[in-house]
Amino acid sequence: MLFLPFSILLLLLLLILLLPFFLLVIQIELIRVALAKIGLSPVAAFLILIFSLIGSAVNIPVCTRSVAGMYGGPQCFFLLEPFGLPEIAGRQVIAVNLGGCIIPLILCLYLLPRTPLLPAFFATAVSVVVCFHLSRVVPGIGVQIPALIPPLVAVALAYLFSPGNKIPVAYISGVLGVLIGADILNLPNLGETAAVMSIGGAGVYDGIFLVGIISALLA
Repeated sequence: MLFLPFSILLLLLLLILLLPFFLLVIQIELIRVALAKIGLSPVAAFLILIFSLIGSAVNIPVCTRSVAGMYGGPQCFFLLEPFGLPEIAGRQVIAVNLGGCIIPLILCLYLLPRTPLLPAFFATAVSVVVCFHLSRVVPGIGVQIPALIPPLVAVALAYLFSPGNKIPVAYISGVLGVLIGADILNLPNLGETAAVMSIGGAGVYDGIFLVGIISALLA
């Protein structure tokens, strides 16, 4: 009986050490279930998850312009940097994020054939307006938006405009709302800071990633 307290302490220590692993497994399972509800097979859902997480570090520059402002510091890690990423000093770089822009847009195209177009259009329009007013340009960081609000707004709009087919409407309106409302419409607000603007990356990636999870789980 003298060793009982030590056994309990050892068990508690083991549980504490394993807690991050259990939380990770639960999160991965929730993501798998959410992507399966979108219509993806388990293998496709796993690949989308992996490519999205890895792709969040891949920013593909699409255009640059010379600016007179001070260098704001890099906001993004460019996996393609060894292959000719332009120097950021004295330039403003516009890029697209693989995990936060291209992959979600591919999923939107995948969902489009079974999406009611008119409800999706109205839900997307409202989501764009909401995301634009929630977002703000932070010098040296990029566009910032609260991560949880866009997916919750997308789900509410899907219930309002398409109660019979909520999941694709919620996903498409959420993704396009963040990409258009938070990123694209804020391009004129970047000013003259020499920095990187990653569409779908930096401060909006979390919001786009959560759109698919929350919209599928709640819709």
